[in-house]
Amino acid sequence: MFPGKPIEVEVDSIDQLKEVIELKPDVILLDNMSVQLCQEAVAIAAGKVKLEASGGLTIENAKAYANTGVTYLAVGALTHSAPALDIGLDFRKGK
Repeated sequence: MFPGKPIEVEVDSIDQLKEVIELKPDVILLDNMSVQLCQEAVAIAAGKVKLEASGGLTIENAKAYANTGVTYLAVGALTHSAPALDIGLDFRKGK
């Protein structure tokens, strides 16, 4: 449908994963799945598709998710928990 455009599909259950694998998207995002469910998903996918773990990942548990064999990790804490930098910009009329 969109040649050359990668397709990523989000699933939140193993049943959904089994259905989506047959469609052969470029990536399947495993949303809010536990480490154990991600391990199961990796076994089911058996290298047929790239998997991304997302939701519930932290810096502290990222290694456990990485060890499941998923292709990608989405750790939201890297951005939504980052401290804000207060920057101001003043414009002055030129001479």
